[in-house]
Amino acid sequence: MIEHVRNATTSLVVDCSSGVPVVLHWGRPVDSVSPSPMRPAPPGTIDVLAPISVVPMHGDGFPGRPGLSGHRRGGRVWAPRFSYESHRRDTVADGERLVVRGIDHVAELALTTTIVLTHGGAFVASALVENRGDSPYMLDAFSLSVPLPEGASELGVFSGRWSDEFRFERFAWPRGAWTAENRLGRTSHEHPPFVFASESRADEWSGDVWGLHLAWSGNHVTYAERLTDDRRYVQMGELFHPGEICVYPGESFTTPDLVGVHSSSGLNAASWQFHREARRRLPRDLGPRPVHLNTWEAVYFDHREDRLAALADVAASLGIERFVLDDGWFGSRRSSSSGLGDWIVSTDVYPNGLTPLIDHVRSRGMEFGIWVEPEMANPDSDLLRAHPEWILATEGYEPVLGREQVVIDLTRADVFEHVAERLDALLRDHDIAYVKWDMNRWLVQGSGADGRSAAHEQTLATYRLLDWLRARHPEVEFEACASGGGRIDFGVITRVERFWTSDNNDALERQRIQRGASMVIPPEVMGAHVGPSPSHSAGRRHSMNFRVITSMFGHMGVEADVTTMSNDELDELRAGIDAYKTWRRLLHHGDTVRFDTDSTMVVHGVYAANRREALISVAQVDSPDSLRPTTVRLPGLIDDCVYTVTSLLGRSIGMARLSGRDLATIGLPVPVQWPDRAVLVHLSGS
Repeated sequence: MIEHVRNATTSLVVDCSSGVPVVLHWGRPVDSVSPSPMRPAPPGTIDVLAPISVVPMHGDGFPGRPGLSGHRRGGRVWAPRFSYESHRRDTVADGERLVVRGIDHVAELALTTTIVLTHGGAFVASALVENRGDSPYMLDAFSLSVPLPEGASELGVFSGRWSDEFRFERFAWPRGAWTAENRLGRTSHEHPPFVFASESRADEWSGDVWGLHLAWSGNHVTYAERLTDDRRYVQMGELFHPGEICVYPGESFTTPDLVGVHSSSGLNAASWQFHREARRRLPRDLGPRPVHLNTWEAVYFDHREDRLAALADVAASLGIERFVLDDGWFGSRRSSSSGLGDWIVSTDVYPNGLTPLIDHVRSRGMEFGIWVEPEMANPDSDLLRAHPEWILATEGYEPVLGREQVVIDLTRADVFEHVAERLDALLRDHDIAYVKWDMNRWLVQGSGADGRSAAHEQTLATYRLLDWLRARHPEVEFEACASGGGRIDFGVITRVERFWTSDNNDALERQRIQRGASMVIPPEVMGAHVGPSPSHSAGRRHSMNFRVITSMFGHMGVEADVTTMSNDELDELRAGIDAYKTWRRLLHHGDTVRFDTDSTMVVHGVYAANRREALISVAQVDSPDSLRPTTVRLPGLIDDCVYTVTSLLGRSIGMARLSGRDLATIGLPVPVQWPDRAVLVHLSGS
């Protein structure tokens, strides 16, 4: 009952005989489909060496963390053990699929595990547990596990906080367990659910790398364990609050997808597989990504129509293609303390409604976008004065405030209907092409009407709300923003066309943030804005050139008061926007590449799929180690192709013609730059 699923780059060998699939091999292509030789049970243990199955069971003797944990009333049947019922292999639109069914007649549970090896190379797994008994089954944990070879000796994880997202850290895989748990109700800035395992020698261009991601926008746990016998695995799943999930008789519960990628040639190639999977999940094929102007750091809550019209006029003259009106257009929302939840255009600042401003923006050749935060409300709002019971909180306790706001309970039908109707009217009655969907507050002690945690159901309700609005307004694009990078995952990406990567628009910080984010999401969905100088988040002053080059390697936008910029700044910004438009097809359809350099530089770019063209950014982020020009090696191009190297923006490096072999071996010559400077280089092969 061994199945070998393969594509051009990957073999997946799975043993289905126990009813719970066991991954025998996932990685480089292999010929053999035989099971690995049985290891003897280590001395001092039980007589069986339980395999690391996709859903490992304590009842099988597995010594690590069980994938399925639960019980019936009184704590009964708390350690199930499944046996084989059936399995099938078939071809689906996205790749090759295995479906394995196990049954436990004692626990009266059935387990169905689905694994797909996609055409793009990704491993996608999910599991469903079904209650076949006549009493409820309380589900404490339900996670998916993937064993990794002993050569995967390092872990790479992301950490961060608001305005400081996607910090990537690598370390030796320790004995015992490394874990990260998120209870904040959104994907999180602090512990986004991505993890890499790799050989110790792996870098951006070489070595075996495995990446795993939980495609879920709520609470989650990541668990990486190295057992005493040196076997190792990564386990990821939704994190449940106590008593949150109960599977009633005849019902079932399904995990989020676990997405895995493997590369035998370093982190870059692993990223390309993540990018292909992200693109596969997008709700539509994306055309050229229009340049944004977002009003937030330009005007904040100062929504004077004449000021916004002037902002639109200058934006249009720069070649900006979409004007996004941020927070402050509705209700009593003149500051962050009131009006949130009242999704009605404020007559105080827009006495004639939004239509005159929208018409002005549209007359300048730009689309119009708008900001909302539908999951939240201020206590000082008409909504909560009329319906204080709509707060997602726990009865008997004062709700914990965050950013002077609370979460509203979208799991209630009346709340969902109210919010849906308000947003539907907003989109129906106005010419709006784009919605920036924010979520600025953690879920804390959020209970539903039955008193149980509603974190899981609130996430599903948010999905349903997005799905409902998209069905009624299929032409509108949506952005997932949660205080910046707090909701970036492959669960919500099926519902949005863009992520707001970070609230931090400081170009120096963005060099690192965007490099980390590029490991898992493709550039066309990664919002990247030219911010003001000095930066509102870090106080630094940066040249327009540095800000422009930084923002080009994503979905480019501007978030600054362009009406106060000098003519020289406007000219540089216009040139940068023109360059983005010229090269955005390459930027968004090629392969993102990162290069290993010393810590004073950040070098990254994009290679065309045929490897005959490239754009490279060389950013100096600290004082150089040497006062003479250096070189940066660019692997992965065509050895015998001769490339014309041209400086597009920044300090000129001079015209050169270099072969792909020389670029990989000797490197690209780059000038000495002061810190916080960058040069944009184009390579054209012949």
